[in-house]
Amino acid sequence: MKKLPEVNMSFNKLYRMLAGLIKSKLISTGIELKIFNQLSEPKSAEAVARTIGTHPGNTKLFLDALAAIDLVMKKNSLYHNAPITQAFLVEGSPTFLGPMLTLTCQMGYVAMENLPGLVREGPHQLSPEADMDTEETWAQFGAAMANYQRAGLAQQAVQIVSELPEFPLFKKMLDLGGGPGVVGIAIVAAHPSMKGVIFDKPAVVKVAENFIREYEMEDRIEVLGGDYNHEPIGDGYDLIWASAALYSARNNIDSLMKKIYDVLNPGGVFVAFHEGLTNERTKPDIHVLFSFSMALMGQDACFDQGFIADSMLSVGFKSVRSRTLDTSIGPMDLDIGRKA
Repeated sequence: MKKLPEVNMSFNKLYRMLAGLIKSKLISTGIELKIFNQLSEPKSAEAVARTIGTHPGNTKLFLDALAAIDLVMKKNSLYHNAPITQAFLVEGSPTFLGPMLTLTCQMGYVAMENLPGLVREGPHQLSPEADMDTEETWAQFGAAMANYQRAGLAQQAVQIVSELPEFPLFKKMLDLGGGPGVVGIAIVAAHPSMKGVIFDKPAVVKVAENFIREYEMEDRIEVLGGDYNHEPIGDGYDLIWASAALYSARNNIDSLMKKIYDVLNPGGVFVAFHEGLTNERTKPDIHVLFSFSMALMGQDACFDQGFIADSMLSVGFKSVRSRTLDTSIGPMDLDIGRKA
């Protein structure tokens, strides 16, 4: 008689992995339909459907699914936002991450529909919709990143920089690839007198100008637009900060690093805050997975751990100190280089 196979482990982990796409679609659809805006106070599914003009029965099923993944709470047939949802998924909040999360999904899934073909045949040309190198797309990206920076990155950057022993003596800083500039604004605001420059693509620094005005920092911060690989980035800096901003120089990192070194004053500090892949580029999983789609399309931008630090040393920084910090988007490597 044929026997059943001997099973010594569960496939539960595999089965649960299949729900990943469903969870991300629940989040992105909730953002698109503005459902989370309705649930700052407890509300019935029927009331939500009536307000946003959706099908009552399917709205209830959707809300139940959101409750299943703990984005909303359900009690006595009423739904309301969980704390994390209230903080990050309600429009109007300075930490609303809807545009950033939506853009992350779009970039992360751009290759997924043709995944078997890409694995078989290699990279295909990006569709126009996936092309990041347009002024409009860069401006959209800059605006989407503003609340992400306000939702923890800027606060963490201030803590990192303010703990540097040189911090009290800084007079001028550069936020290189600073996007909407919220990080640079926060660092300058934490110092009694330091001035700052936000450098990024011309379309992006137009976005940064809006936030400089919002935080009333026009007298202490200016913007500079350009391509840091080919154009001047200013000079006379005591501090240069770059967070997830060096991807465009991945293939010529030493050239950019030398430019950074040259525009620092003697004793100046360069702080790079980037992901660093380990375990033969298989960890941390969050960075590998979210860069996977673009890498399949021939745009692999992730850095190996130590890559940036090695470049700092090769162009003349007298010392480099590195450590890995936890962030909301996963582990990030902090490399601090000091110029003699």
